[in-house]
Amino acid sequence: MTVYFIGAGPGAADLITVRGQRILARARVCLYAGSLVPGNLLATCPPGARLVDTADLTLDDIVAAMTDAHAEGHDVARLCSGDPAVFSAVAEQARRLDAAGVPYEIVPGVPSYAAAAAALRRELTVPTVGQTVILTRAQARSTPMPAGEDLAELGRSRATLVLHLAVAHTRQIAETLVPHYGADCPAAVVANASRPDEIVLRGTLGDIADQVAAAGVRRTAVIVVGAVLAAEGFPDSYLYSPARDRRAKRPDPTGD
Repeated sequence: MTVYFIGAGPGAADLITVRGQRILARARVCLYAGSLVPGNLLATCPPGARLVDTADLTLDDIVAAMTDAHAEGHDVARLCSGDPAVFSAVAEQARRLDAAGVPYEIVPGVPSYAAAAAALRRELTVPTVGQTVILTRAQARSTPMPAGEDLAELGRSRATLVLHLAVAHTRQIAETLVPHYGADCPAAVVANASRPDEIVLRGTLGDIADQVAAAGVRRTAVIVVGAVLAAEGFPDSYLYSPARDRRAKRPDPTGD
């Protein structure tokens, strides 16, 4: 039997992948974070499935639930909000499953930053404006950031920044980034991306913290900072330019 770490998407139940949905529909045990995974997504689970809300469980409790299910001969769907590749705590769970000899697979999902960009109707990589996106978080009551990854250091790049798990510290973040980006740098906050209660705030580093406070946003939000949020008049991508030679890599239909 296998544990499947499934990216449940950013919030909307229909943003789970087809593969993830199919696995969820057959798994006899499902672990999920009740505060992050939409309840209507659980309706996909088969009748009689064991549903385990992990919101108040420790890592030991979560791993025990998975290993116990494996011993009973059940596949396990471990739902992760967004995509398991980013801020999902999959690494430490997988490490323990490896030690226990329990097989697992990872099923990608729609990340929250992608849903935030969609809500903002913006591409995060715009020709000549920004081609680098940094995914990071704020340092607060959490695991310390590695050396060289503090926000001020990252801000020196002036790349597009996407911050997860950070909205409670928006004012401090803005103050840290203003010396590098300027107070007039575009900034946005998207809370509950893709959900019915989605909140989209657009502004600058100079005023975004006030907007967050006024809107009462405290969690489940993504902060985006960078010139791409207001990019206009940029050149078209060379990818579709008529000046691009499209013959060079065109396959030979004869096979010669």
